[in-house]
Amino acid sequence: MTGYASAQYSPGQAPVAPESGKPATPASRLGLEIRSVNSRFLDLAFRLGEELRAHEPALRELITARVKRGKVEVRAAVEGTAAEALRDPSVRTLQRLSALQDTVRSWMPEAGPLTVAEILRLASSEGGEAADWTEPVQNLAKQALDDLLAAREREGARLATMLLGHLEQLRALAKQAQPLVPQLVEQQRQRFLERWKEAMALTEGAATPEAAQDRALTEATSFAIRIDVQEELTRLAAHLDEIERMIRKGGEIGKRLDFLIQELHREANTLGSKSAALELTRISVDMKVLIEQMREQVQNLE
Repeated sequence: MTGYASAQYSPGQAPVAPESGKPATPASRLGLEIRSVNSRFLDLAFRLGEELRAHEPALRELITARVKRGKVEVRAAVEGTAAEALRDPSVRTLQRLSALQDTVRSWMPEAGPLTVAEILRLASSEGGEAADWTEPVQNLAKQALDDLLAAREREGARLATMLLGHLEQLRALAKQAQPLVPQLVEQQRQRFLERWKEAMALTEGAATPEAAQDRALTEATSFAIRIDVQEELTRLAAHLDEIERMIRKGGEIGKRLDFLIQELHREANTLGSKSAALELTRISVDMKVLIEQMREQVQNLE
């Protein structure tokens, strides 16, 4: 199912770096968003900033515990202003960088001097400690995941209403098909008996009436067996009842509904293949249209 959720964390001060207990390099905001689109299976993709990549296993575990279907993309990044990104390098750091540069150039005279940008980057990398984003990332992920699941639940409720409506239409079509088969059998029986009477008139006694009538009744019985769809209608009704029960119960029902929809399609196909009347063929086609619509939506349910 589809869904989108996002969350942000804006600390009043820079996050505390582990072990030192001192503020780490300032960062103004941590942003996280989760997107979900339809998919029969769970497909996770992560787009994390460099400083957050270590949190991917924990995020993956958190999501797989609560989401079973869908193509899910998680994006997270730490954003800061230019003023926050620039830190004044200490004199000790500058002295160390200068000494290192002199050492390198004494061995490699062709090496170019450090630029201001390179000095600021190296000083920032050396002077600042990595922020511990573990707790904020987990909290944001849980918040965004709650919002995402709520959105998916609302969509699921709409899909459930649509599926229940299609179930009622399928029951109505099955009810229309129910009396057609006995009528067809009786019509065919009358035809066979008429053919028997015509045959008796043409043969003028060459065949015994009992043998001819038995043959006609045998053919009528064989025809009735070939077109009998009562078994298919019974199984179809059972599948419809089970689908309705599962939808009303809720929970993780997507994969089981996939199987039941396939069974519905099988029964509708058999109904059409046994059809001996145009009306029964129409009912079979209408059933398959409804079942196909259900199949497309059921693949989105978790």
